[in-house]
Amino acid sequence: MLGVALGLASLAGLNLYLTVFVTGLALRMEWVTLPAQMADLSVLGDPIIIGVAGVLYLIEFVADKIPWVDTAWDSVHTFIRPVGAAAIAVAALGSANPVFEIVAALLAGSMALTTHAAKASTRLVANGSPEPVSNIALSVGEDVIVLAGLGLIAWNPIVALVVAFVASGLIVTFLPRMLRGVRAHLWLAWRKLSALPEGKKVTQLENGIPRPIEKWLRQAHAGAEPILWATFCLSNSGPNIPANLGGYLIQLEGGKVFFIARKLGGHVTLALDTHDATIAHTQGFLADTLEITHHTGKPVYRFHYERGHTLLAAQVAENLRGQPSLTPKPQLSSRDLSTTVAPNT
Repeated sequence: MLGVALGLASLAGLNLYLTVFVTGLALRMEWVTLPAQMADLSVLGDPIIIGVAGVLYLIEFVADKIPWVDTAWDSVHTFIRPVGAAAIAVAALGSANPVFEIVAALLAGSMALTTHAAKASTRLVANGSPEPVSNIALSVGEDVIVLAGLGLIAWNPIVALVVAFVASGLIVTFLPRMLRGVRAHLWLAWRKLSALPEGKKVTQLENGIPRPIEKWLRQAHAGAEPILWATFCLSNSGPNIPANLGGYLIQLEGGKVFFIARKLGGHVTLALDTHDATIAHTQGFLADTLEITHHTGKPVYRFHYERGHTLLAAQVAENLRGQPSLTPKPQLSSRDLSTTVAPNT
């Protein structure tokens, strides 16, 4: 009973309407037979419930494949899917002990919210590119997972329960990384939408950084070597750098380059070897990407700049190539820098 309840709840977090529609249809067509203690779940086989779930699934089938519309749809269903999953779990348990029902409903809602969070965050990251192919592929893949999961529940609910717990555990393990990705993409999307045309003309490099960043810089590089320039960016990929951290790319007058960012419970300070490195600057849908490739081919570091700082990102690339064409701004104070708009890291 618990395997059926929590298995259906986990699948409802991916696609509530498809889970209800297929389960109800299977019961209505007598493809599966419920044991007596789970008779309450037969309500899903009611023609009205099957019809409503089918219509809602058709709407979701279309919305789920359109970039950003799928994110809006997921946002609305952040509350609907866990509640629906808890209701299904309670129905699956029948007339069980009330305490057990409440605990199972809480577990079901939590597992549905976990799978929903994984789905929503993956979709948001995929929306960073304007092409719809990735959205369509993810949508079809999620539907396949739901159908396969329902088949597994019908075959062996205990195995389905184990798979559901393992999947939820993996999602929870990687959830902080996924949430950083969600936060970063939302910030980049907001900055792109709110940037004024003249915002794209930002070209002057700063040479001041917030006090905590400078403290960590001096700890990593003993001495008071002046900062040549510093820019705010988001980490994307590279060894020893968690993705989607907001931090500062800094070059000292002696040529050394650092990336420093605050993270939960501490900070990241990394010295980058840019000697004879290949520096590439590319423009994307949500952000510009600065790529630093070591002269040996590895490692490769990538950083994101908001679209309003396209020319600034190009200037950073020129400076790293040793071809600076612009002079940094005068030194800014920590008070001035405290008003910098940046995602909370």
